[in-house]
Amino acid sequence: MKLIFATNNKHKIEEAQALLSPHFQIISLKQLNCTEEIPETEPTLEGNALLKARYVYERFGESCFADDTGLEVEILNNAPGVYSARYAGEDKDPQANRVKLLKELEGAINRKARFRTVIAFIHKGKEYLFEGEVKGSITMHDRGNGGFGYDPLFQPEGMDKTFAELDMSVKNDISHRGKAIARLVDFLHQLE
Repeated sequence: MKLIFATNNKHKIEEAQALLSPHFQIISLKQLNCTEEIPETEPTLEGNALLKARYVYERFGESCFADDTGLEVEILNNAPGVYSARYAGEDKDPQANRVKLLKELEGAINRKARFRTVIAFIHKGKEYLFEGEVKGSITMHDRGNGGFGYDPLFQPEGMDKTFAELDMSVKNDISHRGKAIARLVDFLHQLE
């Protein structure tokens, strides 16, 4: 089964394909010659995921899914949350986002955080939502070269490594996106 993933983020595509193969083939927006940036104007992860999935479904009429992910830091009233990708500005610079987050947490003892992913899936005009969450904490500085975004700062509960220090297969087993995609996959198998 082919599924359109409403993203041009190569890291997200790699993670999703690793989780969905061999039963499902991911089609990226780039493969459909859709290079425009889909606006994320909703105030919630659910709203943004639905906005992106609807945008793609309306244009291509094929089963598709989109995600929105946020890092929610307890002491910052769950910021950056829905603004995670744009935390340090509209240019979506991951390093600048991490620098800003560390500055906001200077001197903070409570560094509890969670990653949350919401996937919106549209199939034959019907909309479905799937969520995944992983709890952890924010480290004092970047650690690791893998992953993307806030991965070098996020240490999941029960682990002594950040997401950026973990092998992708280990990360996918425990991550927010991995859990949300697993719920999507369970649902897709019911459709077959």
